[in-house]
Amino acid sequence: MTPGQSRPDVVVAGGGLGGVAAALTAAALGRTVVLTEELDWLGGQLTAQAVPPDENAWIEGPYSSASYQRLRAGIRDYYRRNYPMTAAARDDVLLNPGRGLVSGLCHEPPVAVAVLSELLAPYVSSGQIRVLMRHVPVAVEIEGDEVRSVTVRSLETGAEQTFDAPYVVDATELGDLLELGGVEHVIGAESQEETAEPHALPGRADPLDQQAITWCCAIEHRPGEDHTLDKPASYDFWLTHESGVWPGAQLSLADVDPGTLVARELPLFGEVADSKIPRTRWCYRRIRSADQFTGVLTTDVSLMNWPQNDYWLKPLLGVDQVTRQDALEASRDLTRSLVYWLQTSVARPDGGTGYPGLRLCPEAVGTDDGLAKAPYIREGRRIRAEFTVTENHVAVAAREGLGGPEQFGDSVGIGAYRIDLHPSTSGRTYVDMDTHPFQIPLGSLLPRRVRNLLPANKNIGSTHITNGCYRLHPVEWAIGEAVGALTAFCLSEKALPTQVRSDPRLLADYQRLLSGTFGVPLEWPEQIRTRPLADAAYRLDAASTPLPAGV
Repeated sequence: MTPGQSRPDVVVAGGGLGGVAAALTAAALGRTVVLTEELDWLGGQLTAQAVPPDENAWIEGPYSSASYQRLRAGIRDYYRRNYPMTAAARDDVLLNPGRGLVSGLCHEPPVAVAVLSELLAPYVSSGQIRVLMRHVPVAVEIEGDEVRSVTVRSLETGAEQTFDAPYVVDATELGDLLELGGVEHVIGAESQEETAEPHALPGRADPLDQQAITWCCAIEHRPGEDHTLDKPASYDFWLTHESGVWPGAQLSLADVDPGTLVARELPLFGEVADSKIPRTRWCYRRIRSADQFTGVLTTDVSLMNWPQNDYWLKPLLGVDQVTRQDALEASRDLTRSLVYWLQTSVARPDGGTGYPGLRLCPEAVGTDDGLAKAPYIREGRRIRAEFTVTENHVAVAAREGLGGPEQFGDSVGIGAYRIDLHPSTSGRTYVDMDTHPFQIPLGSLLPRRVRNLLPANKNIGSTHITNGCYRLHPVEWAIGEAVGALTAFCLSEKALPTQVRSDPRLLADYQRLLSGTFGVPLEWPEQIRTRPLADAAYRLDAASTPLPAGV
């Protein structure tokens, strides 16, 4: 560490939701933390990747931690304090700024950035948390089964700093510390022989079978104006490229229902005639609904995270740097091409083509071009864990007759989301199946060998299949919170994480710390967990709601 600075208790590499939650929780327990982030925004998939929070039907109730509820309440309060709003919107306890269908809290990414900074502010001011933005890990020193140090490099100056800390948390989007430190991990899809999952690969594992990434963008519609992009370099390729997943071209309004694989076509604007709910591309991830605001805020803003700009031609992991960069740039150009196609070529209901008034919104995503700061990463490296969660533990079909999901005695949090795998780099189509509300077992957070490195992103002990339900926003936060508390608990008890899991007294004390001090729910009530998520009472017009009384 730099001369004159004390040794931190925890180094957290990666400032996504898991990384921030880990840093906040460790600091709340009196520990000092260095938190590094590659970009100039904290928040990961919620902010820099521009993905509104994919949550569950009970998220407004008591089934997420107090700190996650503070984050959500802070976002709503930020709008009420700073935005000109209609009286009805300001008074709405369940304010959904975008009235998007994917979440009860579709909002603009810069708002979440501000709220995350507010949550961190007292610890940053006191020096308990030191945040290093625009820093990336470049080396991990391992001695035996212990991480000795992590070296990070400034992307602004090139200067390097080495941190020696008792605990290291890998909260990077791709699990970078696992590779740098030679920590045993998995990439891609496992085989049925390895995991016994019905939807794992029937033959050999395929490390290059990785989920699509998506380079999201923010758009608004200004009829009568012309915001047409310059024609993207790869537009002609994407215009004629057949997705192989849905009938016809990649650039279209067609796709398939992920669960049934039945072809469908959702309009860009307007309402579907046979539905009371505006199931349109525009409304699905809308992050600002103009009818809730006054003054200068006169247009909707929507997030483009659609099947049509999912990129799956090349993987990011297990390939050389040139291939990875090619994939990233191709993903960006696919999104630009989709926008250009909408501006110039999509068929309109009036018989014309194109909406030149569609405008990319740099102000909504903090960039010069209106594309997100980073691609939405659905899948990274995953630790070889003491315990790996498989489809057989959580999927409804696999649990038939067993009374719900596997119950984990070492639970450190809960989550609820379908297994949702997007098309992959191997050419596989969607894998989408119902799950029960599930738990996060401590064993899935513990590497088999390395004693003091813990995961806090999409790099836990899940499989290619269960990554599809453990990768969403509230679950990532819960993982980070559990890991932050675990580092502080282990330092206080002078115990290793694996000892906490194996010692009933330590495990009980740690779980009481989570549930008592931090309000972390560790299990679902029986009437919720025994039902498939497909039975949950979602309100698609106003996003998620608590389970109705008596259900």
